[in-house]
This record gives sequence, C-alpha cells and structure tokens, in this order.
Amino acid sequence: MQLKGAAQLAKGLRQAGADLKDLRDINEQAAQIVAPAAKALAPKRSRRLAKSIRAGATQKAGVVRAGNNGKVKYAGVINYGWPKHNIKATMFANKAAKNTEPQWTQLYADAVQKIINRITTGD
Repeated sequence: MQLKGAAQLAKGLRQAGADLKDLRDINEQAAQIVAPAAKALAPKRSRRLAKSIRAGATQKAGVVRAGNNGKVKYAGVINYGWPKHNIKATMFANKAAKNTEPQWTQLYADAVQKIINRITTGD
C-alpha cells in the first residue's frame, strides 16, 4: 500500500497545526494491529520467526519487522520466497496486513476525521 501525496498531506497537516508526532502514534497503532496477525500466520517450525515479529513506526509509516538483528535471517525469505532454492513464498506478513486492513484503515480514517474536525471547529 502506498500513500500518494504524502508530502502534501504532511504540509497540510503542519498548516492545520497537527503535530507529526500524532501521526507517528497512529502509525504505531496501525502496526500493532498487523503484528499479532503476522505472528499468527508465520510458519511455526521453530517459533523463532513468530517471536521475532514486532511493531514499530516512523512519522511516515507503521512498520512490522521480522527477524532479530540477524538471528532470524530467513524472515524475508520465508515471506517472499526464494525460487532459486525452491522456497515458496508464504506472504504471511502481506496476508496479515491485508486481513487486518479494515481495522487499520479505520484507525487512519478516524485520525483524519479528528484533524478535519480540529480544522473546521478551530479546536
């Protein structure tokens, strides 16, 4: 998923008096919705992969990470596959984002509505 016009949105939010830190919090909340779903969908051979999944955020995006500083190096390979080595993609992280999309998109919709209300009411 890609947000087009993110720079314009950020500029508009700054002009509206919205603090970008607020967006970081919303991004983290969105990632916290996806991360448990990704853990549930991750292959459970040793459970190390599922245990390594965690939510994070920047001012511009929610992030779900898998793999612990090289201890679970195969996280990307398991998700995206490696055809040369006959490893099929599971797409567990992608499926988790898709399966939880109604929840995290509602979170963003609510946040945007609050900003609009703040702009229109002057609060």
